[in-house]
Amino acid sequence: MPRDLRQQARDRLSALAPAPGDDTTVARRVEQDVSLVGRLLAAAGEEKDHGQEPGVGPYDVGAALGLFEEMREQLDRLETQVVIEARRRGMDWRQVAAHQGLNSSQAASQRYQRLMTRLEEIRQGVR
Repeated sequence: MPRDLRQQARDRLSALAPAPGDDTTVARRVEQDVSLVGRLLAAAGEEKDHGQEPGVGPYDVGAALGLFEEMREQLDRLETQVVIEARRRGMDWRQVAAHQGLNSSQAASQRYQRLMTRLEEIRQGVR
């Protein structure tokens, strides 16, 4: 999806009902973790740019790295839920593919199947 279409999508979604105050939603936790990683990188960049004493240590970087697997899992869950909602609302696989930046309906369907398989493996403790 081209950059300007992504911004239009963000604007459209921002106009929906305000986010619930519940900080335990999956989307909220992913948002918080992404923000923490961004803060780490900003702090590390400031050190480099300003020659400051390192405030970001290996433990901090390791902690940030530790967030990614859960973020991936949660993003997979969210993407799966949105695809299910798209299909429920009558979108065909070709339309889903176009919004995901994929070239074919087959690619969108296969991606969905891979996500479902991965999430099931996680649920069963295989991954």
